[in-house]
Formats: sequence, structure tokens, C-alpha cells
Amino acid sequence: MLEEGRVYIGSSTKPEYLTLKLTNRHGLVTGATGTGKTVTLQVLAEGLSDAGVPVFCADVKGDLSGIGAPGEAKDFLEERARSIGFSDEYRLKAAPAVFWDLFGEKGHPVRTTVSEMGPLLLSRLLELNETQEGVLNIVFKVADDEGLLLLDLKDLRSLLSYVAENAEAVAASYGNVAKATVGAIQRQLLVLEQQGGNHFFGEPGLQISDLMKVTGDGRGAVNVLAADKLMQTPRLYATFLLWLLSELFEDLPEVGDLDKPKLVFFFDEAHLLFDEAPKALIDKVEQVVKLIRSKGVGIYFVTQNPLDIPESVLAQLGNRVQHALRAYTPREQKAVKVAAETFRPNPDFDTFTAITELAQGEALVSMLEGKAVPSVVQRTLIRPPSSRLGPLKDDERAALIAASPLAGVYDEAVDRESAFEVLRARANGVQQAHEPAAQPRTTRESPGFSVPDFGWSRSKDAAPAPEARYDEPARRPRLDEYESAAERRRREASEERVARRDTYGYGSRQTVTEAAIKSVVRSVSSQVGSQLGRALVRGVLGSLLK
Repeated sequence: MLEEGRVYIGSSTKPEYLTLKLTNRHGLVTGATGTGKTVTLQVLAEGLSDAGVPVFCADVKGDLSGIGAPGEAKDFLEERARSIGFSDEYRLKAAPAVFWDLFGEKGHPVRTTVSEMGPLLLSRLLELNETQEGVLNIVFKVADDEGLLLLDLKDLRSLLSYVAENAEAVAASYGNVAKATVGAIQRQLLVLEQQGGNHFFGEPGLQISDLMKVTGDGRGAVNVLAADKLMQTPRLYATFLLWLLSELFEDLPEVGDLDKPKLVFFFDEAHLLFDEAPKALIDKVEQVVKLIRSKGVGIYFVTQNPLDIPESVLAQLGNRVQHALRAYTPREQKAVKVAAETFRPNPDFDTFTAITELAQGEALVSMLEGKAVPSVVQRTLIRPPSSRLGPLKDDERAALIAASPLAGVYDEAVDRESAFEVLRARANGVQQAHEPAAQPRTTRESPGFSVPDFGWSRSKDAAPAPEARYDEPARRPRLDEYESAAERRRREASEERVARRDTYGYGSRQTVTEAAIKSVVRSVSSQVGSQLGRALVRGVLGSLLK
């Protein structure tokens, strides 16, 4: 029943498969609460991992973490395997899980810099109005022109204060900046910090290649983001995942259609991405969904209701799994009708009626096949997962984190010289280097849980990264190792631009830009190129709107 090039999902009147070559055509998993969406996600993640495809998924309720432990023999699971003819192939085993957490509590910390996030996504995260977003764009432009690194929130806060204090000089070059508007942005930053958003901004930043690791026997990593706490700030959750999509789009090369994707991305609680989102942002999400396919990435939205997804995005999702929906209210009836109409009809049953009658663990499945044509919808019993149903215990999770191939790489935050230190030194009339203080490395040890030795290595399709970060995970990485492939491209482009300016003598107007550059050039000369380069490519979502 298991076949090369396909992932077994379950059985209807025949086995149902997800074709690896068409996985990058994206997909949708929908259904009411308790109908089996999380188990379907688990089954898909296991199958893709076994096929050598790395996966990224969010664990919203905490129960997806069980994918990192072998399943437990249970009568109802064995009965499901027998009923679909899967008994011979059914094995209990753990998936090679890597745990992540924006707060650094239940997984490796996930960080990016304020500069990498860019003004567009940061404005959405802070819920800024149009005027406030305009001021934030000015602040980013000042940072680029003056060579000030925006790494964490204290850098952004310092630069906002600097722009407010020099509003008249800034207005001459960039436009008016009202102190009241700056104050409003500062208040929103305070709210974000109180919600824990400050944990997300800083260094070392996430390397995309670290999401694309494979085991020694060729299984893809299952990257699990602990999102139970993160869901208390849904805008941060949605903005983070949107940022991650843009980073994938920006960093990965064009590859066209591969025999199997480089990475599959599951976006649980997908409605949060589109709630109150401006049309311009939805348009760009649609554009990214269309274009990222050529990067070898598949995106799968997981949500309760197909109406949660805009029609323009819904049209891009070729692989569909529909669990039960209820149709008691007019809106619910509309949702069922929309879901039914998206399937290729099966003459053996009425799709609308079937959606309302599906049992737990049963779904309507239609996957792309042949020349990317949707198959006729089938009423399907989903296969039982090989890993554990339900969450890991705390000591089990800790043991897996300690045995992770990334143990020690991201645990220790680094605070190098950036806008905060430069502006503070300028205010004090001195130039001083800011070196991160050495801190003991965080370690997690837990007895009593046997962690499989997966023999981790990096995916051959992953972007290059410093080998020492994998061969010597206990060593503290050098600062230059935090630079991503995208940052290197930006730095090289910006250095060329700076060289042209120095050669031909343009861009030397007497403004706050010149004054600031003259005062900090000696201390940040090695950083100016990198920061100016970020202005060239700030992430696909930001650049597409400019």
C-alpha cells in the first residue's frame, strides 16, 4: 500500500494518496472542532517526513507534540488499520521532531531582527494606522541611511526617540514626523513587549536551512512550533508565520517542479492570517502562495471553515481534505455549500450531505493527480498515525530538545552593537563597542525517556550554512555566522552601491544623514553595508508594496 513518490492518507473504495510531485500545489484541511484535523495533519507530516520532506507546523493546542514519540498500541487504532487494509504496514514509531518556541520555553528560541521584519509586517503587528505606518517607514529609512542596525525592540525604541527629538531635521529630508505619532507607536511597542513580543526580536536569527534538516536514514525533520501560549497574541502568531513565508520565498532559489518538495508548511488556525487584514496584504499573500510553489515549498492551510480563506487564495489550494461540518445556521449552511462546490463531484453520493454526516477520523479527500487535475472526491477513512496521539510529557519534550541537532545554537541570545548602543554613545559624546556578556549555556536534561538516534544531517536541498554550527553545536557561533544567505546578498549589493557613491561623489548632501554617518562611521563601518543592503530587499511582502 505504501508507494514510492506518494504519501498514503487513508482508504475509501481504494487507497488515497498525496502525490509528492504535486505537493507544492498547496492544500487545505478543514473541519469542525473534534473531527480529526490535527490527526490528519499528523498523518500528513509523518508521511512527508518518511519521504524525506522536512515539515513545519504549529502546535496550537499542544497535542501535536506527540509526533516526537512512538505511538501506543490501542485497539481502536489497530481496528482502523485493519479496516483499511493497512495492518501489515502499520508501525509505531516517532517522527524526527525538532521543537521551536518564540518564547524559548518549549523549544529552541525563534528570533529575527526588527530590520528583517520590515515596516509593513511590523505595522500590522503593532496595529498601526496609515499615518503611523508612514512614520515607521521614515524611521526605517533613517536607520538605513545612517547605518544604524535595528536588531531588537530597544533599538527601534531608541531610534523612534531620536527621530522625535530631531523632527525638524528629519522632516527636511524625509517628511513631517509628529511627536504625538511617535508616542503612539511607542505605546504600541510597550503593549507588544508586555505580550512577550520582545522575545522574537534579536539574534541569533533563525537560519532557514535549520528547518530543512534530514536524518541519517533520509527522513525529513518535523519542525513543531509551540503555539499554545503564542495563540494568546494571535496577531503575533499570524505575523510570525507570514514573516517565515516571506523569508522562505526570499532565501530559496527557483527550482520549478521537483519530484518532491523542499519543505511543506502547515498553517494551523489559518483564519488568523486574514482577520482584519487590509486588502493589500491579502493580495500579497495570494501572490506569495502563487509564486512560492516554484521554490519547492507547499503551503497547507488548516482551519475550521473554508470561508475563513479568501476566494483568491482558496483557488490556489489544489489538495483538499474536508472533515465534518455542521449546517444548523445559515452561515454554516453556506460554509458547507462552499466546501461541497470546491470538490470534483462523485456520482455515488451527494457531497453536501456527506460533509454533514462524516464521522470522527473520516474525511472527504480530493488530491491532485496526473497533470495536476483534482481527483473525484472520495469518502475516506484516515489512516492511524504511527506516533503518539496526544501531547508529550514535559520531561520527554526536554529530552528531545536536549538531543536536538540544534541544541545550543539558538539558546543563548546575543546583543551586539546596534542602534541603541550607538545612539546612547552619541548622546554621551563617546564611541564605545558593545560586546555581549558571556552567559552560561542553557541545557535541558531529562532522564527516563529514550530518544532515538536519528543521525541528523542537513538536507541536500537546504541553503548552505556554516558547517561548524552542525558539527560543533556546543560551541558558541561567531557573530558573522548569524548572517543569512539573504543578508549576504544584500550586503554584497549594498557594498557595491556604497563603493560607487564613494567613487563618483554623489549622495553627500548636508542633512542629519551626513552628520550621523560622520559621527559613527568609525565604529560601525563594518556594519553599514549590511544595514544599507537591507533597504534593497526587506522581505518579499514589504518590497512588493513599495
